[in-house]
Amino acid sequence: MITITISERLVMNFTELVTKSRSYRRFYEEKTIDRSILEEMVNCARLIPSAQNLQPLKYLVVDGKERELVFQTLKWAGYLTEWDGPSEGERPAAYIVILSDTEISKNVKWDHGIAAQTILLCSMSHGIGGCIIGSVNKAQLSDSLYIPERYTIELVIALGYPKEKVVIDEINDGDDIRYYRDKDETHHVPKRKLKDVLFFPESFK
Repeated sequence: MITITISERLVMNFTELVTKSRSYRRFYEEKTIDRSILEEMVNCARLIPSAQNLQPLKYLVVDGKERELVFQTLKWAGYLTEWDGPSEGERPAAYIVILSDTEISKNVKWDHGIAAQTILLCSMSHGIGGCIIGSVNKAQLSDSLYIPERYTIELVIALGYPKEKVVIDEINDGDDIRYYRDKDETHHVPKRKLKDVLFFPESFK
């Protein structure tokens, strides 16, 4: 078993960090993630802004044998219709399940999205890739992990050391935005150009 520790973290500027922080779906499953790194990810998420500062989110770290129970509840890539998810040996080394505590608030608003992206940015700073998954059989996962009824599953984040290459392709407005894999198994993610997402009302011209 190979363990990658915190001392091997990557150094990059923020734009590089965001660019490299893609959705990775295939991993070196045998490379475990140090527990201290997983807890650092949660700590970063703990520090995010929260609507009304209610802080209703809780985080369940799964890095043991229960990973298989999580894996069974996930759907991985809507546009890759002939792919059922990573095979054995390429599955995540860990998961972070983002929960909301309904006794604090029944509406997390946008907190879980901010938390999920923060976790991915922190993970990539260590060379760890991830995938934010919203297509989850929440009832099955709650039962499998004995999650009390007061907690609602919001998202699952799959984590591991990436085994696939992911690239960004700049596209024009109107082009196909669906991600795909080429014959070399490189994962392509189309992104609109900066000029096409900057909005200037007529009154600004």
